[in-house]
Amino acid sequence: MLQKVSSHLLRCGASTLPIRRSHAYSGNPTGLGALGSLFRVHPSVSQALAEHQPVVALESTIITHGMPFPHNLSTAMEVESLVRAQGAIPATVGVLRGRVHVGLSSEELEYLARSEGSLKISRRDLPYAISKGLSGGTTVSATMIAAHSAGIPVFVTGGIGGVHRGGEHSLDVSADLTELGRTPVAVVSAGVKSILDIGRTLEFLETQGVCVATYGQSNNFPAFFSPQSGFTSPYHVRDPEEAAKLIEGTLSLGLQSGLLIAVPICEEHAAVGQQIDDAIQTAVAEASFVEIRGKDVTPFILRRVNELTKGKSLEANVALIHNNAKVGSQIACELAKRRHDRKRKQPTSYHVMSSPESKSEIVVIGGINVDFIAKGKTEDIVFGQTNPGNVCQSFGGVGRNIADILSRLGRRVLFISAIGSDSHSHAVLNYCQHMNTSGIARLADQRTATYCAVITESGELSLGLGDMDIHQQITEQYVSSFEEQLSSASLVCLDGNLPVSTIDYVCGLAKELALSVWYEPTDSVKASKPFQSESWKQLSYSSPNLAELCTMNTTLGLQTPDVFPSSLGDVLSCALALSRPLLEHLHCLIVTLGSDGVLVCGQHDGNGSVHLRPRVEGETRGRLCAVHYASLPVSAEIVNVSGAGDSLAGSIMAGVIQGQDTDSCVRMGLQAARLSLASQHPIDPLLCMDSVDPYKTLSQAWPKPHFLWID
Repeated sequence: MLQKVSSHLLRCGASTLPIRRSHAYSGNPTGLGALGSLFRVHPSVSQALAEHQPVVALESTIITHGMPFPHNLSTAMEVESLVRAQGAIPATVGVLRGRVHVGLSSEELEYLARSEGSLKISRRDLPYAISKGLSGGTTVSATMIAAHSAGIPVFVTGGIGGVHRGGEHSLDVSADLTELGRTPVAVVSAGVKSILDIGRTLEFLETQGVCVATYGQSNNFPAFFSPQSGFTSPYHVRDPEEAAKLIEGTLSLGLQSGLLIAVPICEEHAAVGQQIDDAIQTAVAEASFVEIRGKDVTPFILRRVNELTKGKSLEANVALIHNNAKVGSQIACELAKRRHDRKRKQPTSYHVMSSPESKSEIVVIGGINVDFIAKGKTEDIVFGQTNPGNVCQSFGGVGRNIADILSRLGRRVLFISAIGSDSHSHAVLNYCQHMNTSGIARLADQRTATYCAVITESGELSLGLGDMDIHQQITEQYVSSFEEQLSSASLVCLDGNLPVSTIDYVCGLAKELALSVWYEPTDSVKASKPFQSESWKQLSYSSPNLAELCTMNTTLGLQTPDVFPSSLGDVLSCALALSRPLLEHLHCLIVTLGSDGVLVCGQHDGNGSVHLRPRVEGETRGRLCAVHYASLPVSAEIVNVSGAGDSLAGSIMAGVIQGQDTDSCVRMGLQAARLSLASQHPIDPLLCMDSVDPYKTLSQAWPKPHFLWID
């Protein structure tokens, strides 16, 4: 039935996003994890998981059913802030309009907080909520399913459900308990809600094979508002390190069961525990009297207890959740640290091609894709129906494109990347035989990156879809195995597909060894990566477009225009203003302006141009200036625009390594970009030095570049 639901959503044009299986721990996804098209993972969560950063899952029934508005929203936002303060990334789970969201934006949090008709969604309710396109808060069991499917091993909540009082007769047992028995996620909570039969709950968990441990110095099992329930846990863990070891051991065994870490409430809020317990007894009796049953019991009791205690239970509830979030985040950080340390000690498991003996002038580190270019036969692409057009396959990826053109221009290039062990990988390697592919890792059980672009008749991009998770496997650990080649290269080129940690590693190496590093931003989102830390100050070159240049400035906290200007003069002024602060550390910026050409910014070379060659240590800095080069007219039909920028950047790099003057370097780049626009491939397969030689290719005189000083 769920497969039919998924197919129906797709036929209706619903947006879907395949969920990425994390390789942080083994085990198959449970429940809905196999139906990744019904999940949406927030970009911040997806990136954190890809980079093996600590992530903490959070449930959302506390938002929809646990507290009144606006306390529910403020508490949810406070908890997320507490998680971030401990160094982890929060991933609040909820169901919005029939899709399971792992990580919510502030707008989505408020939507759930304000919704009056939201469902309380457990494992049982997920199929119905999805099939009807409904929204709701996820309980412990549903949140565990989503967390495991996304690859998040640590989940923080207030308290778990359990065996209800009188459960031996009613068989009213929370699905949280059976989920703990079949889903390998560590649940950090304040034990079991005190309105439940705690003794029978612990017995049920034992039957399910769930490891239970109290956090702290004793084995006393907490009862939500009270640090003691009168029962004991089988084990206890004293600190985040011991808890992380326990989680690591549980997941490594592949038992497919979770574990419960019970965190006692803080002593300062435990003092009102007896008053709250008395109120609970009263509320339980009232619920029984008015015959409230099933999933309506807990919300009724919590609301009534809050009334009877005049808000003290709500205060204690918030404090308890805050404490759990702090402890759970510390555990998640320690777990991530242990995994990172273990991976560094382990020998690499990458399969690398045999390496040629010749020394490389340039090392390129970045993505490699199999591209499918769908070009429409009309200027407007109409979504929701089949459009006439042509589809062709080519091989791209920013790093691969740059390494390709450098190889075709006769440079000695080492290309470091990662591909899967699939049919696409064989096709890629066959096509790239002219390149040094000894740095490409082939990874088992991984998919080679693929990219599909839908372009209009004129060649403009209308829609792009990418399956590029494998790029996150180009890790610091793997790249560091090429440190000898990196240290001897004249130039190192990084593309924006790389994990931030890998970029930081190379920039750190550049600082240590005075390497020249070129950063190709890839897109306006990834442009920010080196600028999230001090790494950007070790870059020598970068080749952003205007939008990517804005992202770089914004990431540094600098002011940027809300709207880009339209006239050429204003465009150049804008580009100069945005380039100026970056040139305090970067040697040169090559700003691509589309049909308006290229703006090269850097230090004056004393001859009326920009000094483009690599900086020499101890060299006196010149006055900042820029040179604008007009774009070349394209006489042939524009086939695609996916490789023009890479062709420009790669050809300029080749010219720099050859020792060409700035005009020649840029003109080589402009000619290569023009050839790319007329080719079905990102890099024209017929490209060579003669085809981009500025003195052999243009039938008329080159347009005179325009020189500008930068104030």
